Formats: sequence, structure tokens, C-alpha cells
Amino acid sequence: MDKVELEKRVEELHKLLHEYGYAYYVLDQPMVPDAVYDQYLKELLAIEADNPDLIFPDSPTQRVGGNILEGFEKVTHKTPMLSLSNAFNEEDLRDFDRRVKAVVGESVRYVCELKIDGLAISLTYENGTFVLGSTRGDGTTGENITANLRTIRTIPLRLKNDISIEVRGEAYMPKKSFNKLNEEREQKGEDLFANPRNAAAGSLRQLDPKIAASRNLSIFLYSIGGDPEQYGLDSHSESLDYLDEMGLTTNKERRVCQTIDEVVEYVKEWHDKRPNLSYEIDGIVVKVDRFIHQQELGFTAKSPRWATAYKFPAEEVVTRLIDIELSVGRTGVVTPTAILEPVRVAGTTVARASLHNEDLIREKDVRIGDLVIVRKAGDIIPEVVAPLTEQRTGSEEPYSMPSECPACGSELIRIEGEVALRCVNPQCPAQIVEGIIHFVSRNAMNVDGLGEKVVEQLYREEMIKDVSDLYKLTVGELVTLERMGEKSATNLVNAIEASKENSVERLLFGLGIRHVGEKVAKILSQEFGSLQAIMSASREQLTAIHEIGDKMADSIVEFFNNDEVRELIQRLEANGINMEYKGRRAATVSEDSLFAGKTVVLTGKLEQLTRNEAKEKIEAMGGTVAGSVSKKTDLVIAGEDAGSKLAKAEQLNIPVWNESQLIEAIND
Repeated sequence: MDKVELEKRVEELHKLLHEYGYAYYVLDQPMVPDAVYDQYLKELLAIEADNPDLIFPDSPTQRVGGNILEGFEKVTHKTPMLSLSNAFNEEDLRDFDRRVKAVVGESVRYVCELKIDGLAISLTYENGTFVLGSTRGDGTTGENITANLRTIRTIPLRLKNDISIEVRGEAYMPKKSFNKLNEEREQKGEDLFANPRNAAAGSLRQLDPKIAASRNLSIFLYSIGGDPEQYGLDSHSESLDYLDEMGLTTNKERRVCQTIDEVVEYVKEWHDKRPNLSYEIDGIVVKVDRFIHQQELGFTAKSPRWATAYKFPAEEVVTRLIDIELSVGRTGVVTPTAILEPVRVAGTTVARASLHNEDLIREKDVRIGDLVIVRKAGDIIPEVVAPLTEQRTGSEEPYSMPSECPACGSELIRIEGEVALRCVNPQCPAQIVEGIIHFVSRNAMNVDGLGEKVVEQLYREEMIKDVSDLYKLTVGELVTLERMGEKSATNLVNAIEASKENSVERLLFGLGIRHVGEKVAKILSQEFGSLQAIMSASREQLTAIHEIGDKMADSIVEFFNNDEVRELIQRLEANGINMEYKGRRAATVSEDSLFAGKTVVLTGKLEQLTRNEAKEKIEAMGGTVAGSVSKKTDLVIAGEDAGSKLAKAEQLNIPVWNESQLIEAIND
């Protein structure tokens, strides 16, 4: 065959193999015998071997895994991948329904979906071709794992239509694949994976794509990233049908529910049917269906108000409580931990479990030596549920919390309104160590190689007293530590040096201000531009920001009024740590810009702009787009079918524009 004929044959083979693969892996309805599929694949491989220029990214041959990667590049999500709030019982679900109806009215319907226990991922297609796959990461920034995701056969390398779209979902390991993998690892004497979720995450974060290819992962897609309305869709249920039409894999067990009673019925049904599935689920996701209602409800700093995740009750087991140990956190809170006879719970062996606080120990009458019921809260964190009092022999010992800090001997106090005992000594070694561990953690300064054990060693050997001392460490000092070779020491010094260049929101989060998480740290950094400006901000300036409440503002002002904090920041700055925000700031826009310093709320359906386009244009002109109307709102843009947000704006006498006025202002 000449070149033109070869190209035509390659195109034919692509089409056939994609069609057969979709039928086999997604629909579970094979169209041809395996031998026929293998014959066509063999023919394609032969053509590509002789004609490397005919190897395309969407070729079915590219699923086997290529060269070993040097590392994972960072990927910034165009729209954040937020987590969901949780519901743990029927009353939580009904509370969610009441909150939703209070905003959007009674005419709301829900979509219920099985909550897959896997790894959240994002897939990007350009003109129908799969070009990028990434992890959720911290919600804003993930890792590029495209090479590994290509090996998952339920991910189409080419869509049925030549559209550009980002879709989000959950990669998972079927139970059958998980059991087979652990059997193989046991035979080789390797550590077993605790559960399918860990196995899936571990497989997709391998630098050798061939490992991912060998582990038979799968995927369910559950949403469109960005603005689904640009594809002519009005609801979440429509968007899932649309994904099906494009050849993407969604979970067919979903159901549209007209009432919360139907949602509760769906939850109960799948609680009972859960063991019969070929994959693990840990709950049910409930979403408001219509996009216009989702827009009315908006978001908190961490999660959408229009969705919740119902978590199935945790598996419970019985074991003996051997002892109770105390740990001191970075904020001084003293937490009792139960030391248990090791027991297997929800796929992992547990030897420690949280007892939360003194009041809980007293209320549950937990004693050393008790047989206790243990479970994993949210299937993650082990906790003691209750003692089996009827099994007591009389040898069990009641427990009383000490009056002094176990780390420094200072008096423990209970702050009014709190249940926790707290050490308020700022020089408490346990607090300092925990604070340093937080400072260097992945979502703060992200110093790779500086784990808990190394931090504890450095502090114990008096090589560091606070976080500023990290930036004075040398390779010569580090190699004196146990199990620290010259290469590891050099890498660690380089990682510490690299952290100096972080944008200031990482530093702000790393300082560990009460009530200030990653999201708020970024909002503050965007608003003020530098740590110095944040330190100088008044309570009034802070509460003027839509996401900052009174409690948070008081905490920030109190923190930066501390002389020791100010001295620490001076030392950090003297050591070369960046104190400026490196992202794009609305504050850099001219003060004369129309929306400069204004808080704007979008409501209803826009005709000429997508919601994301409107948001980007307002932000580019200095404005902040918020999800709900309050006294801090300066302007509301109301589209078609605007609901409760418009009514609230009118009630508060907030100016309201239509879309035409917005476009005129943008183009002016």
C-alpha cells in the first residue's frame, strides 16, 4: 500500500478498534470474538512499526504504557475540583433538602449517584481527542497523569463527536482486579494494598505507565468541568446522558428523584445492594438537578451548596482498649488516643483510635481494659464508639485527664465554649514540632523529603527551634542525622531553598492561623497582594471580603498582633522567603475600573455569555464574583428565571442589572 492507502487503513482500524473496545469494556456487549479484535490490533501495530509517523495519541495501541516518566507535571484546574459536604443519616439528608428549598423553592429535583471509592480525576478532550488527564490534587492544582490514564480501557481516546470538553470522574479498581493484585503481591512477599481505593491511587501515581496498564483499572465520569450550559444542557441528568452519547462511561445506576423521600429510598436500597456490586462504593452523592438551581445555591469556600455526599454507616468491630495516650497538636489541643489490640476494620489493621476529648471519655465511660466497639468515621479515621459494659470483669480502670501538658508540663486550660483541654505555652515542644510539620506539608510550603520523623529529629537535636531555622540548614549538618546520606541531605536543602519562591498564600496557610485554611489564605493573598498588607489589615478591611466572617477576622488580627509572630516573619523575610502573591490579582486593575473592589452576584440564565465568561470579565475589571447575596453585595446581574437571589437583592435594595447592561459595561 502507498502512503495514502496506509493512512486510510489506519483510520479504518482506529474506528473499528474503538468501536469494538467501547462495546466490550463499556457496554459489556462484545461485538466480535477476541481473536478478531487481536487480529486488527496486530495489523495496526505492524503498520505503526514500519511508519512511526502514523502513530497518533488516540491510537488503540497507546494503551499499553510507554516510557518511564521522570515525574509528574503540575496541572492547574480551570475551575476548582471541590469536595462535597457530608450527610451521615436520614435527618442530615432532610436538613439538606430544607436548606435547598429555602433558596430555590419547592420545585426542586435531585439526581442520586453511587459514590465510587476511587481517585478523583479530570480528563480534557480537544476536538474529540483525549489530550490531558490529571488528579484532583488540592482541588486547584493536580498532577498530569495522562500516560497512566491512557491505559484505562474505559476511557475513550477519541469521542464520538469532535468536541472540546473537560469531564470529571472517579478512577477505581474493580474488586476482582484488587483481589488478583493482592494475591500476586502476597506471592512475591510484597506489602498488600489496604483497599481498592489505595490500590487505584497507587497505580495511577506510578512513574512507569506499564504498571498502571497491568492493573485493569476502570472509570466512571460524573460531571462536565466548567460550564455545561455551553453544550445546550439545562440539568445534571441531561449532562450525564450527553456524556453517554459522546462514548464516555457513566454509572447507569443513577436515578432522578422528585422528592427527598425518593432520595432516602434510593439510599436505603443501595445500602442493602452494596455488597453485590463489582466495585466498592462508600455512599451516595445527591445533587440538585437543574443548573439554574445550582447557580442560585452557589458555593461555600470548600464545597457546592447544591450537593452532598451521604456516607454509609461504618463497619464496626470489637477489640480491647489497652491504654490511653495523649498527643498535643499544633494549636495546643490535647487529644486522647486509644491504644488497641490490633484489629482489622474496613480493609486495614487498626491499633490506635481517636477518643476526641475528656467529655467524650466521661460520657461514654470508657475504661482501660474495656472491650470496645471500633469503627472508621467516614471509612477513614478510626474511633471508639462505645465500651461493652456488660463484658466488664472489674479489672478495668477509669481514666482521668491530667492537669498538666504531657509534653511541657504547663497547666492545661479549657477555653470557654470549647470542650478540648489546651496547652497555651507557646514554647511547648510538641506544638512547635507539629507547627513545623504543618508548615512544610504538601499544601503549605511543600518541602519534599521533610517528613514528621526528620522534623522530630531536627528539633530533638536542637538544629531547629522554629520554621525560620529550616532555611539555615546545611548539607553538612543534615548528614549527621540518622539515615540521612549526602544525596538525601542535598535534595532536602534544595527543596527547602525552592520553597522560598512559593507564592505567599502557601506561607500564610503554613503559619497555622486558626480558622484560616488553604482557600481563605489564597483569597487573602489575592485581595491584599502581600503578607505585609495582610498583617496591616484592620478587622473592618477583612470583614469587607465576602468570604471572611467576624470570627475569622478576629483570629487573623489577633495572630498578627503577637510580637513573637511578627519577629518570626521578620526572620523568614531575612532568610529570603517570598512575601508576595504571584497570581493574578483583581487589585492590580485600575481603581477607575467599573467593577474595582465590587462584589457581584450572577443569578439566572444568561443568553449571550456563559457564566464562566461573565465571571472572568468581571474579575478582569477588578470585581469579585460571589455565590450568594448579602449586605456586602454591590451588584446583582439577573438573567432569565432569576429566583431567590434576585428577590433578596430587591429586599436589600442592591442594584440589579440585566445581561445587556453587563455587556454594555464590559464593552464600554
